[in-house]
Amino acid sequence: MKSLGICLGASTISVCAINNDENKIKIDKIISKSHEGNAHQTFIDILKDMKPENFDRVTVTGRKFRENVNLSGITEPEAIEETLTYLNLDNSEYNLLVSAGGESVIVYELDHSHKISQVYMGNKCASGTGEFFLQQIRRMNLTPEEAIAAVEGNDPHKIAGRCSVFCKSDCTHALNKGEPKGAVVAGLCKMIAGKITELLSTVNPKNVILIGGISKNKVV
Repeated sequence: MKSLGICLGASTISVCAINNDENKIKIDKIISKSHEGNAHQTFIDILKDMKPENFDRVTVTGRKFRENVNLSGITEPEAIEETLTYLNLDNSEYNLLVSAGGESVIVYELDHSHKISQVYMGNKCASGTGEFFLQQIRRMNLTPEEAIAAVEGNDPHKIAGRCSVFCKSDCTHALNKGEPKGAVVAGLCKMIAGKITELLSTVNPKNVILIGGISKNKVV
C-alpha cells in the first residue's frame, strides 16, 4: 500500500510518500516547498513531481487551503495525533505540542496517551509568525539560512512584539541607524520565542514538542 500525504500550509506545501508493507510503515520521500503566495501552482508542480497516480491513497491536511482541494482530507489535530502514534514516544510526560507555522502559533495540550485534550491560540498579531519573519529578512535581502548564520556573535536588538506595525518599524529604525542585520534578526527571533513561551506559561508546560516552519529556526 503506497500513500501520499500532503500538508497545505499557509507558507509551505509539504508532501510525504509512505509505503505500508504488512503494517510496517516506511517513509520513502519528503518534499517541502515554500509557495510564496502561489499555492495553486506550487501544488500542481509538486503533484507532477510526485505522480499521485502511482499511489493507492492520497490525503491532505492543513488549515485553510485543504478546503479548496477536491481530495480526501483530515484536520491538523487528527494529523498530529496520527504522527504522535507513529513516533511512539516513550516519554509520557510530553504534555504540550506547539505548532508554530507561517500564519499562527497554536498550543495543543496532550493527555497521557498523546491525544489532544485542549487547544490554545495566541493573539491574531502576525508579528510572532513564520511568514512575518520571512518578510522582514527579505527586506534585508537575506535568505533564511543567511539570516540564521548572521545572528552569530550579535546581541539581539530589542524588537517590540505587541504589534506587527511597531515590530516592522523597530526593524526599519534599527537598520537605518546602522545596527547589524544579525542583531536585528536575533531580536526578531527573541521576540518570536517570547511570544511562544508566553503562551506556554499559561498551560503548565512539562516537556514540549515544537513543530512547524519556526522549529527549523535554531535561534528561536
